[in-house]
Amino acid sequence: MSKNSNNLAALIRTRAGDAPVKVGLILGSGLGHLAETVDGVAIDYADLPGFPHASVSGHNPKLVIGDLHGTRVAVFGGRAHYYENGRADAMRLPLEVLKELGADSLIVTNAAGSMRPDIPPGDLMLLNDHINFSGLNPLIGEPTDARFVPMTDAHDPTLRAALSAAAAKVNIPLPEGVYAWYSGPSFETPAEIRAIRTLGADAVGMSTVPEVILARFLGLKTAAISIITNMAAGMSDENISHEHTKAMAPTGAAKLEKILRQFLVAH
Repeated sequence: MSKNSNNLAALIRTRAGDAPVKVGLILGSGLGHLAETVDGVAIDYADLPGFPHASVSGHNPKLVIGDLHGTRVAVFGGRAHYYENGRADAMRLPLEVLKELGADSLIVTNAAGSMRPDIPPGDLMLLNDHINFSGLNPLIGEPTDARFVPMTDAHDPTLRAALSAAAAKVNIPLPEGVYAWYSGPSFETPAEIRAIRTLGADAVGMSTVPEVILARFLGLKTAAISIITNMAAGMSDENISHEHTKAMAPTGAAKLEKILRQFLVAH
C-alpha cells in the first residue's frame, strides 16, 4: 500500500466515519441512481488527491461511503479508463484506498457489447472469466514479486454463486460468459469481433479487466457483471456509439440494481 492511500483513507474516515467497509462497487453507465440511495457521505473525486478525474459522460465521479441494505459499502460512481490517459493502472489508488478502508470484496459493473444472440441488449452477463486482448496490464512497473498474480478464479466462484442466487431470487436471468477487453476508445471492427469470438469471448468492452487484476493483486475477492447495451460490430445492423450505449444502459441497469440490492441483503 502507498503512503497516499493511507492518507486518503484517513481523510475519508474523518468524513464518513471509522466503520470498516465490507464491499466496494464500481458503477458502470446507467447505475448512478444506486449510489444516490446509499445512506452515507458522498465525496467528489476532486477532493481526493490522486483520484482519477473520470471524463466519460454518463459517469458521476464521486466516492460514496455508507450503508446499503445493511452492508457498509464504498461506491465508485465513475472509473478511469485506459483510453482516457494511457494508464492501465489508473484505478490503482482508488482500489488501494478501498482495501485500506477494510473491504474484502469488489463488484465491478460495465457496459458491453454482446457476441451471443441469447444475450441481447438490455440483458446482463455475469463474468466467469476474461480475455485481456489489449495485452496491457496495470501491474507493469510494479517492482515486487507480488506482480506475478495468479488469475485462476480471478472472478471469485463464491461471489458469483451469491450473485446468481440473488438474480434467481428476483427472477432476473443472469447467464455467465467470458468478457474480452479492448483498449478503446474506438469501437471494435467486425474482424476483431470475429477474432475474439473464435477465442471464446461472449462480450466485449473497454474496462473491468484492469480493475480485476488490481483487485486480485490487493487481495480483494472480485466479481463483475456486464450490462449488454448493443450487439458487437458485425452482429447486427444497429449503429454503435457512446450515445447509443448511454441510451440503452438504463434498461439493464434497472435489472442489475435489483440483483445488487438482493445480493447486499444476503451478504
